[in-house]
Amino acid sequence: MLFGGYQHSIDKKGRVFIPSKFREELGEEFIICRGISGKRCLCVYSVEQWDKLVEKIGTLPSTKSSGVKRFLYEGAFNVTFDSQGRILIPAALREYGELESEAHIIGMDTNLEIWNTALWAEENNTYTPESVAQIMEELNF
Repeated sequence: MLFGGYQHSIDKKGRVFIPSKFREELGEEFIICRGISGKRCLCVYSVEQWDKLVEKIGTLPSTKSSGVKRFLYEGAFNVTFDSQGRILIPAALREYGELESEAHIIGMDTNLEIWNTALWAEENNTYTPESVAQIMEELNF
């Protein structure tokens, strides 16, 4: 399970460090793509989780799945870690995610999200203890 949040700088070549606890769960090769939650973040999936996502998308009617596939697959890249635990975020994805000098990396259970720090702060401020408690009530937790 991927969880936790980390702030890291992005170097001039577009590389960002991924914490070791995330690297262990992602494996040697994984997928980075545009986020599909309606937010300007990037998502990182292990090959296993990517395959599950692709399978679920395949269950949609073709009129819906075609658009999702175009959006998701056109901006998806295979990625590996360098010897220092960094990944190179492709330029197209850095532009999409508005990533320049810093990134906030969040474990989201089955995948990672990589956010522009300012966009993350804005998104994170929309959640309050009260709003989270209200959502949790739906789970009777």
